[in-house]
Amino acid sequence: MELVEVNEGLARILVPKAERIYDAPVFYNPVMALNRDISVLVARVIGPKRVLDALSATGVRGIRYALESPAEEVWLNDISEEAYSLMKRNVALNFEGELYEEGDRSYLWGEKLIVLNRGDANRLMAENFRYFDLLDLDPFGSPMEFLDTALRSVRRRGVLALTATDTGVLCGAYARACVKNYLARPIRGELCHEAGLRILIGVIARYSAKYDLGVEVLLAYYRDHYFRAFLRLKSGAREAEKSLSQLGYLWQDENGRFTYERAFLPERSKAHGPLWLGPLKDETFVEKLVKEFQGFTPAHKKTGPFVELLSEELDVPFHYDTHALARRNNLQVKKVSDVIERLDELGYSASRTHFSPTAIKTNAPFEVVLDVLRGS
Repeated sequence: MELVEVNEGLARILVPKAERIYDAPVFYNPVMALNRDISVLVARVIGPKRVLDALSATGVRGIRYALESPAEEVWLNDISEEAYSLMKRNVALNFEGELYEEGDRSYLWGEKLIVLNRGDANRLMAENFRYFDLLDLDPFGSPMEFLDTALRSVRRRGVLALTATDTGVLCGAYARACVKNYLARPIRGELCHEAGLRILIGVIARYSAKYDLGVEVLLAYYRDHYFRAFLRLKSGAREAEKSLSQLGYLWQDENGRFTYERAFLPERSKAHGPLWLGPLKDETFVEKLVKEFQGFTPAHKKTGPFVELLSEELDVPFHYDTHALARRNNLQVKKVSDVIERLDELGYSASRTHFSPTAIKTNAPFEVVLDVLRGS
């Protein structure tokens, strides 16, 4: 395996040399540096003591947690022997001290404890019940096969961070797979990315409720080819019930009008869901992220603007894509900035949204948005 050294954040990482990243024996995706930037920022804000990067590959995410956050104990895990060997080399590249090896596990004691494990992620999480303050799941595809054990491995009041890269499933291209994997009916069209993210959070809320756990969304977003969510677990049956009360269903007609309702079961047919209808961010938490970024050196040049966009986004369920609405209703396309300005003049709140550069979030009724597009 031919290796090249790359820098990401404060980490120096050896990665396999390959023409395509998916052909490499150990996976490393430089595009996901933004994902890892935000993960490190979250860790710096919440200050976890024990962190698990459950699916580590090269180890870059866990190493960055150790180098760039207050975490005192960081675990890196992968089932692949090649990945485990590369993780050890990368840890040695970034930290002083000798690795102590014991079977399929290695330890490095220094200012922080680094634990490297070769094994099945579900088994590792099951063996560490309520142990981690921050547990990060970043799989290739769906996180669902790891969700039950992850929820039992995170401490109560701890944070579960997870990624889903099966956007085709969650966005309705493979609707039957979404029903099978996420127990929800997806939607196609301009709302698919936000609905997919809300389906993901919704199924986590349902799984969590089995353990008398509620979920608080610190931050959830869609980017490139993946969904990402940071969820704080809240202990107690009442918290579980409170989270379940945020679940509901979505409808959209051919003109682009959407409606949604919070309910255990839909009252009308052709509903999309169940999905999360609660907030996609905690305003105070995101303000802290923005403040923390001021003293942070990102690995990706777009991290700062993206965090700023998330902080300014109006947090209401679903959005209007101005291009899609214009097409559906035979109207001229208007600039997003002009639409937002006009809605503001009419006394409504409106903002851009990270789900689409041509979309807006607003509390204005559908008819008002259409009137603005018509020039009223």
